[in-house]
Amino acid sequence: MLSDEEAESVQAMLRVERKGFASRRSADYLAVRKQLEEQARAMFIDKGGKPRLQRPHYMTLGACEWLLEWYAHGTCLKLPLGCFNASAVSFTYGDLFPTMRYLDGKPYREKVYTRDEIIQVIEQFGLPQVWNADGSLGPERYIEVQVWDDTPLRPYIKYVDR
Repeated sequence: MLSDEEAESVQAMLRVERKGFASRRSADYLAVRKQLEEQARAMFIDKGGKPRLQRPHYMTLGACEWLLEWYAHGTCLKLPLGCFNASAVSFTYGDLFPTMRYLDGKPYREKVYTRDEIIQVIEQFGLPQVWNADGSLGPERYIEVQVWDDTPLRPYIKYVDR
């Protein structure tokens, strides 16, 4: 894992090089991200979650074509939800940032869900990547999965040092 200083340096380089979606992030992005991750982790623990990491890996529940546009060589890794221990995955209906910061009164704002809970939310509201693929109906474009355990991802990632 990068130190705060290394992460800030990488983020600054992306802004200068104007490469991809990450180059448009604000100067305080990493500090806000850290605070939101801590908030999500605490909310998940309050619901009985048992995160094994301080910072999650991020995935989506189902494919989201829009995210592939963020990267020069974006690709999709599909894993069954069952390969993740339910006590180590949380969900937000939309990306963590707008879910926690875009306060428009929608019932899924400022909430972190367990695996059982997100199924009920999907039954009620559907998948954002289906009903809002172009983003014209709000900031929710996908369901974000916060993976709080490296174990199921180790075969797919080259570097894990947390």
